[in-house]
Amino acid sequence: MYSQSLERLRTIMDELREQCPWDKKQTLQTLRQQTLEEVYELVDTISENDYKGLKEELGDLLLHIVFYSKIGAEQNQFTLDDVIEGVCNKLVARHPHIYSNVKVENDDDVKQNWEKLKLKEGKKSVLSGLPPSLPALMKALRLQGKAKQVGFEWDHAEQVKEKVDEEIAELYEAVASGDQEHIEEEMGDVLFALINYARFVHVDPEQALEKTNKKFIRRFQQMEEMAQQQGKALHDMNLMEMDALWNQVKQKE
Repeated sequence: MYSQSLERLRTIMDELREQCPWDKKQTLQTLRQQTLEEVYELVDTISENDYKGLKEELGDLLLHIVFYSKIGAEQNQFTLDDVIEGVCNKLVARHPHIYSNVKVENDDDVKQNWEKLKLKEGKKSVLSGLPPSLPALMKALRLQGKAKQVGFEWDHAEQVKEKVDEEIAELYEAVASGDQEHIEEEMGDVLFALINYARFVHVDPEQALEKTNKKFIRRFQQMEEMAQQQGKALHDMNLMEMDALWNQVKQKE
């Protein structure tokens, strides 16, 4: 069933590439932004626990993989089969506790072995392999996770909390100095420490922030509706009046 569906998709891709004016024009560069958008749409369905949407977005992402592979084959670089075989070989090589005689106790052991194997494959640093364009919050989380695999890690959350407090104090000192470059540096340190603390208390910082974003949007739009019901617009109200609406919205929730 899987092979039949995949072959059907490959056949459709071949036909579109030959016959559709839009598909014929696409390159790796023109598809790049669209792929990024598809990934974000996929992430949204995961955040919403929307399995119907997830199925559709996975299909869209699979289409992009097939499309890139088609272009790779046209350039005599690689085929879809090469892509699939490559990831199969990588998975087998990096899971010696399944496909060889290596013993592991838990998922941390698996992650540590994964990083060691990557270094043996030629990676120069434990921190290598992260895309430069990865969003900063996600990159910070991944960097911390990679550093953990070689033991560069606090022992418990209280130590991280103290680091957060220390970084916030340094930020306030920088703000008092008026040195904008130093303020930016210390703000980055605070955010990095908070992400680390989130990791220690088992919170996904990206998901937590997105929930807060959605909460803010919901409450702010309710404020706009309440103001409209009073025959006003928010830009005509002062901060005290808007704060009163905000508190009413919070009380309703």
